[in-house]
Amino acid sequence: MDSQKASYNAGVTKGQTQEKASNMMDKASNTAQSAKDSMQETGQQLKAKAQGAADAVKDAVNK
Repeated sequence: MDSQKASYNAGVTKGQTQEKASNMMDKASNTAQSAKDSMQETGQQLKAKAQGAADAVKDAVNK
């Protein structure tokens, strides 16, 4: 009887541990995706600024 209970408790603990690990992996994945999105956004902003600067130089040269 006691060994069945111990076995059951071990199974419950293992399930909870796997669930926690899975949640941590999801969280890490979401964080990585957010960082990637934010970097892409920053890259696009820099590209737009560089384009604006290039246009300003062209305008200055053409005047």
